[in-house]
Amino acid sequence: MDVPAIVTEDRLNPRFRISTQSAPAGGASEIAESDSALIDPATIPNAAVEDNALIGLGRTLKESGYRFTSITPASHARVNARRMEGPASLQDVFGWSRSFAPGEMAEDILMRLADAGELETSGPMFRSRVRFSTLGDQLFVHSAFPTEQADAVFFGPDTYRFARMVRRSLETMKCRPALRILDVGAGSGAGGLHAAAVAAHASPAVTLTDINRRALRFSRINAALNDVNGVTIIESDLLAKVDGRFDLIISNPPYLIDPLARLYRHGGGDFGFELSLNIVDQGIEHLAPGGRLVLYTGSTIVGGKDVFHEILSSRLAARNVRFDYEEIDPDVFGEELERAPYDRADRIAVVGVTIGVP
Repeated sequence: MDVPAIVTEDRLNPRFRISTQSAPAGGASEIAESDSALIDPATIPNAAVEDNALIGLGRTLKESGYRFTSITPASHARVNARRMEGPASLQDVFGWSRSFAPGEMAEDILMRLADAGELETSGPMFRSRVRFSTLGDQLFVHSAFPTEQADAVFFGPDTYRFARMVRRSLETMKCRPALRILDVGAGSGAGGLHAAAVAAHASPAVTLTDINRRALRFSRINAALNDVNGVTIIESDLLAKVDGRFDLIISNPPYLIDPLARLYRHGGGDFGFELSLNIVDQGIEHLAPGGRLVLYTGSTIVGGKDVFHEILSSRLAARNVRFDYEEIDPDVFGEELERAPYDRADRIAVVGVTIGVP
């Protein structure tokens, strides 16, 4: 069978427009509202056809009962090192990012992947440049393993822990109608779109921001794939191009020092939490009365002291806010302890921060 030429340029879908302007005060906009319906490819440019193909592929996977839980890159590499028995399954191709022969996938799946510009070839073998992972009843497209590209969009154990934290926070909130939710550095959009599902009874207006255009593309595709309407997508460095106030601001920013400076992994500063501090500073200013900021991030423990907690506590001391801090996992990314700057740390921990305003 003939496979369409692979498209390497990441174009923008005009029907899911990315705004480079500020969102309006209400936290929702017609600038970039997602539409759960598939678009007629006969009436639109190639970019929308590519997005449509990826949405269609995701829906085909959903209908097949496909499920996949993304694990850590180290564990993923160990599993992939095993010899694969038999023909490739959907999980092999779209979960484990394994190569496959053309005849191992149904023709409609292969054609959708090619039409989406996400099929690559290596000799006689094919490989998907995207993965699909499940979170509850939702399905999310993100970058294939390994996520080595500068603009890679990651989905893994942190995503699941972040989603649980968001869910717990929403369960303790009084969700008013048209709840305004902002996900800063949204990546695949999993946090904000999961929040929309949890708070569906409040008809939330969700805004997703990111500086990474590939992440913004996946966010709008995931909004359509999971039938979340009224989603505003903004290309923004943190909250720089966001106006208005929100009832809930959530964020799962990168929190490590990454030698490759990948957007999904590099948090800046001495130990990787500069972005987290900036999100707190900017986010508080965008909280509506009674609003809440939920931050899932990491901290470095040096000489028994939680460095991030000490700096954050000092910054918040003069502010009129409620502040809760929880260590979620005491030991993550242990391999980082072998190199600077973590070679002087005891451990790296995952922490959750919840800040409320009157």
